[in-house]
Amino acid sequence: MAHYFEIKKNKAGEFVAYFKYNSETIFWTEGYSSKASAVNAIESIKKNGPGSDTREAE
Repeated sequence: MAHYFEIKKNKAGEFVAYFKYNSETIFWTEGYSSKASAVNAIESIKKNGPGSDTREAE
């Protein structure tokens, strides 16, 4: 699969969910104190993201 989420700890010891495409990081979440919170963030993105509009900043 060319795209995937990856959870890693940052330098502050927080769990961060990274979205990667062909091993390149496209975006990442804020840091969470628990891995479960990072997993919840991924599930929220999967649930709420597919139908999102695209907007241009003014």
